[in-house]
Amino acid sequence: MAIDDAILREVLRQVIDPELGRNIIDLGMVRDLTFDPQEERVRFTLALTTAACPLRHRLVEEARAALLRLPGIRDVEVTLGVMSEEERRAVLGSGVSQPPKLAGLNRIRQVIAVVSGKGGVGKSSLTALLAVALRRQGQKVGVLDADITGPSIPKLFGLPAGGLRGNDLGILPAITRTGIRVVSANLMLPEEDAAVAWRGPLITGLIQQFWGQVLWGQLDTLLVDLPPGTSDPLLTVVRQMPLRGAVLVTSPQQLAALVVRKAVNLLKNLSVPVLGVVENLAYYPCPQTGEPHEIFGPSHAAEVAAAAGCEVIVRLPIRPDLTLLGDAGRIEEVDLPELAPLLAQVLAPAPQPAA
Repeated sequence: MAIDDAILREVLRQVIDPELGRNIIDLGMVRDLTFDPQEERVRFTLALTTAACPLRHRLVEEARAALLRLPGIRDVEVTLGVMSEEERRAVLGSGVSQPPKLAGLNRIRQVIAVVSGKGGVGKSSLTALLAVALRRQGQKVGVLDADITGPSIPKLFGLPAGGLRGNDLGILPAITRTGIRVVSANLMLPEEDAAVAWRGPLITGLIQQFWGQVLWGQLDTLLVDLPPGTSDPLLTVVRQMPLRGAVLVTSPQQLAALVVRKAVNLLKNLSVPVLGVVENLAYYPCPQTGEPHEIFGPSHAAEVAAAAGCEVIVRLPIRPDLTLLGDAGRIEEVDLPELAPLLAQVLAPAPQPAA
């Protein structure tokens, strides 16, 4: 069998990017494809949407394996490259979108991701508190809990397990006492403490379902609560959803700031603006004097904000009453005036691109 460009491309169409749901040929990721019959070697460049793509090694190995199954090919050389910003936007625009039957029903003005990088800093609590604050401003708000293996949003809002329903149009979100719409993996389980032991592709697929198959209706703001880390869920959200920007959550410890700066660098690589930095557990106000005590050490929020290139820094105090209300599913009763600067940033009109 004579090996030509058409055959090579047809073989490489077997390699699917699991986050975008399309093959690497149709996505325009294969560049400079050549075959040397004397050396029996194929060479090409794999242009990634971002240099930080965690699936890059998997895509390379699947492409190599597919090509090596062809008789007459003994070696495959793959060089990694990165798409231009224009190419990346064109590709991401072809990813998972609202199905036609939902496109006319779901009208979401802005999507904002809440990112921490490190676990245990109060990211989910901040997501819930921001949703509550936006709702008090009269906004129609939704929360997409993308922390699939460690979901805590339903607990904070007092939503029971098994609270998601569906109809012919799609999945119906659960509704909180004040009207915030919520989807979460925990709302699909029979018991709230049941474990979700899933691998990356399944987690990615469920996040895509929560975006593409949920009947959100008309929303002013959809908040996406991301799990710790900078892997598949974050990349899925950035690739699939029209993000306006991200809110970063950290705590005073220097280690937390270091890990969150990793998230900052990834967001920069993905061209996602940071709307604000929230330092949680920043201090404890003395009940008698009101004097702030930095229980977990001095603040590093300024360093994170400088790295992110944003000006909004919110420092939230340690409040035992907030913990008690969250554990009781009564987070909607909390009022945090300290969130005002971040709230103003989220409510401000999105900047228009330069002409």
